Amino acid sequence: MLFLLLILLGAGGVLASGIGLYVICHHLLTADIPAGISHPLKLRILHCGFLLLITWGKVLETLKICSLPRFARFMQDLMPLKQDPDVVVTDLRFGSNPVKLYQQKTSSLTPRTGIIFYHGGGMVMGSLKTYNNLCCQLCKASDSVVLSAGYRKLPEHRFPAAEVDCFASTVHFLKSLKDYGVDPARVVLCGESLGGSLAALICQKLVERQDLPKIRAQILICAVMQGLNFQLPSYEQNKNVPMLTLSFASYCFSHYTDINPAWEPVVLKGGHLPTESWEKYRKWLDQENIPQRFKQRGYRPVSHMPLNETAYLEAGLFLEKQPFPLIAEDEVVTRVPEACLVTCEYDILRDDLLLYKKRLEDLGVPVTWHHMEDGFHGVLSILNFSCLHFPCTTRIINLIVHFIKGL
Repeated sequence: MLFLLLILLGAGGVLASGIGLYVICHHLLTADIPAGISHPLKLRILHCGFLLLITWGKVLETLKICSLPRFARFMQDLMPLKQDPDVVVTDLRFGSNPVKLYQQKTSSLTPRTGIIFYHGGGMVMGSLKTYNNLCCQLCKASDSVVLSAGYRKLPEHRFPAAEVDCFASTVHFLKSLKDYGVDPARVVLCGESLGGSLAALICQKLVERQDLPKIRAQILICAVMQGLNFQLPSYEQNKNVPMLTLSFASYCFSHYTDINPAWEPVVLKGGHLPTESWEKYRKWLDQENIPQRFKQRGYRPVSHMPLNETAYLEAGLFLEKQPFPLIAEDEVVTRVPEACLVTCEYDILRDDLLLYKKRLEDLGVPVTWHHMEDGFHGVLSILNFSCLHFPCTTRIINLIVHFIKGL
């Protein structure tokens, strides 16, 4: 028995060493650390940790021990939370949906601004706990009541589970603003990455609701705004930049939409849509809508590949549900509240928000835009890692707080 245990321990050690070596080699061979990133060593450390998490998740998934998404979130949530002595954090449930409520300990004579925050992670990673420090900072710095909305995730739940859950929690909160000391005229929806997409979608859905307080503004940070055109400049320029590579983005997209991952090469080259669809969406998705200065860094325009009928049959069913904020009709987008948009130069999703910015401005919706020249995807999700601080993280938070205070 002891001998068998020693063999198992030895095999485990060899496996762990092998995975660690693979991760380091994979990072060195594939990762693109742009010269414009401040603290490149920190980004390398973060990316190696991310790759280690994903690789172990794939191993455990292959062995049918645990799915990759469940393992990744479990490991993320092991990080200890930093308690803020000035903020009261309450875990609640709105129906079956988990939420966290952040309120300052000091009372206020007047109702406060309300912020509904939707976290990112592509349905694979991220949780209420992951963004705890960010919500504490927003609550304290902007003198607001913050509601962080949780939602169902992979592997059991796909589109539209996240949108359904977040919309339900948002409606519940909007109907209960007085209970939480929130001013109904100052409610802001805020989201990062997939959470930014959820914030934009919910703003669009709420324009029809006459029974609820009007949303004052939306804050979209490095947000997913479309899943049709993967040949925009930022997708080519930043495909190997941590923390969101094109490979991992494709994994999240295919699982979130329940489109067979085997169609990834076709989808990335635009072969999942017919010519008439590209013509319909051209006015919103064409790379010509991207300012020229964002095309200078290693980008060559390419044409979409011919239609793959089989891929279209699968992807078309999903696209009929209009799951992306960028392709909503004009009569909807023109009625959404003013927006604060934050883009990062080294983010694969940069051009998604640049396209949405143009749509909003063309339709007369007020837009405040901030671009982080040294930013990359996920800079707000690493606040729990105090030793791996990046200057652009603080700048983004300060800009958001300034925008909220100016409403």
